[in-house]
Amino acid sequence: MFKINAEKLNDVAVVECKGRIVRSDSVFKLRDFVQSQAPVQTIALDMSEVEAIGGGGLGMLAFLERWTRDRGIRLKLFCPSRAVLKGLEQTRAQLNFEIASFHEMMELLSQADNQYSFAA
Repeated sequence: MFKINAEKLNDVAVVECKGRIVRSDSVFKLRDFVQSQAPVQTIALDMSEVEAIGGGGLGMLAFLERWTRDRGIRLKLFCPSRAVLKGLEQTRAQLNFEIASFHEMMELLSQADNQYSFAA
């Protein structure tokens, strides 16, 4: 089972992924959900609770990395699980992704929150 949820804070969308990204329905659900977050400056994919990711899921991550880059959106992987890291390592795809540390994410969210409070 695959669940996905998002929260937007100004120009940052944090997309939380939980479960398994191994079947086509979960792969396309990930694509559609991420694409629906635009327009934002940054999309952070929280991959900490992804139990498994298949070739289709890894391919979709590569597609989304290019899709966001072509639109001037930064895509960050936040706290990728061991399964995600292993898949990225096996496909040598981790070099293409910006993997954000906990501190980087807190800084990013703090900046977005400050921008939001100034706009209000």
